[in-house]
Amino acid sequence: MPIGYIARIEHFSAAHRLHSPQLSDEENRAVYGKCNHPHGHGHNYKVQVTLRGPIDPRTGMVTNLANLKACLHRAIMEQLDHRNLDVDVPFFETCVSTTENVAVYIWQQVEQHMAPTGCQGQLHEVCIWETDRNMVIYRGE
Repeated sequence: MPIGYIARIEHFSAAHRLHSPQLSDEENRAVYGKCNHPHGHGHNYKVQVTLRGPIDPRTGMVTNLANLKACLHRAIMEQLDHRNLDVDVPFFETCVSTTENVAVYIWQQVEQHMAPTGCQGQLHEVCIWETDRNMVIYRGE
């Protein structure tokens, strides 16, 4: 059976502050610069989630896009959109809210919501753009 890749893009807005409790205030300012501002800052994130799987010969699909849309709504939009990541998302209470860690969080949330929303296939990749020029790719490794 042929293997296909299907992806969907979502956009969400969120605030955060890059600050590690493992570093001193001075080290945090040196490492994170203006992203360490005490009141935080925001981004309009773009995230692409890609699933991989056999193309069903009956439906011609890896998964139904409506199911993938529902999965991403639960995993990303309900969890992250218009949130302060450091305050509203328990994952970031112990983890610095870098884009790398946001990608890991999204991966975990998508995996958790795939079966309940009827998504078929295997999670292959999460790409997240923090800005037009900065992006992270995470593949579950």
